[in-house]
Amino acid sequence: MLSALAFGSRSLQSAARSRRFSAFAPPRLFDYDTITKNLAVTDAIDSVEEAFGALARGKVDVPMPMHIGIDESEAAGPGDCHIKGGYVSGTKTFTVKLACVSFYKNVEKGLPPGCGVFVVVDAITGAPLAIFQENRFMTDLRTGAAGAVAMKYTTPDQGNTVGFIGCGAIARNMARAAASVRDFQGVVYALDGAEDFAEEMSAELGISFSVANSAEELCQKSNVIYTQTPGSDTVLELDWLQKGTTIIASGSDQPTKQEIPSDVLKASKYIPDLVKQTSKVGELRGAIEDGLMSEEDVYCELGDLVNGKVGREGDELIVVDLTGTGAQDAAIGQVAWDKLGSL
Repeated sequence: MLSALAFGSRSLQSAARSRRFSAFAPPRLFDYDTITKNLAVTDAIDSVEEAFGALARGKVDVPMPMHIGIDESEAAGPGDCHIKGGYVSGTKTFTVKLACVSFYKNVEKGLPPGCGVFVVVDAITGAPLAIFQENRFMTDLRTGAAGAVAMKYTTPDQGNTVGFIGCGAIARNMARAAASVRDFQGVVYALDGAEDFAEEMSAELGISFSVANSAEELCQKSNVIYTQTPGSDTVLELDWLQKGTTIIASGSDQPTKQEIPSDVLKASKYIPDLVKQTSKVGELRGAIEDGLMSEEDVYCELGDLVNGKVGREGDELIVVDLTGTGAQDAAIGQVAWDKLGSL
């Protein structure tokens, strides 16, 4: 005779066997060529702007980024891995992104030094919908889109001369995105590739670009300056800047990087994408360590401008610090799924 406990256990096992769950369909895989042929930075601007507004209203769940350092050894490295993600309340998907950067030994093998994937997940079921093998392309798009949002809210409507310090993939997306919100003339300075950048962007955007002989010359000619360098050294000085300059910095995203000197930050109306990040891995971190600023010196976050706070009020110096947020990743992930999911 079965005991009550044994009978109950068998009943539960029988119920479990009779209950069948259908498996989730595997996520779709989108390769790099498909992504680059179907997405442009202009696709991301509106969505990223809305995400910043939601972030400032507390409507985005954005955990702090995870960083994995790959030290150089005979077996691996050097390199860095960043993991970010987020969910914008009320949207249909959320995103987790893995980005690998600074694997410079790849160049010797004919491979790029960075790569990455976005995982876009159904916010109803929790099932992965798609894996985008974007190799930082989508990251560069959402960074460029953030640059456009910053320019929209911190620069004059007309008469802008925009300087680009650094001329890699992010700089190109910054230029494309900026051209969608403002008319401008361009100036570029870089240690390598500035002439090609000026020629190619002029042809693509129909905008005049000139090449500066130094970062100082660029600053003296520009009222808007985008900096997108590896961030190992500062790239400008306070006494190089015109009155009313806006600096949009996107090169610092970990504690070892700083593009903008601390005295420039101290003198500015400082606007981060997310202060809890920039105080740890952005430009603000350096000024805090130097004892020149605290989080109380932050004017507002970028999303506050989207939500109606005034950006430029006169000829003040403005620095916008873009470290990249999970809100942007969630936004571009939703855009990518909306555009490519029906292919």
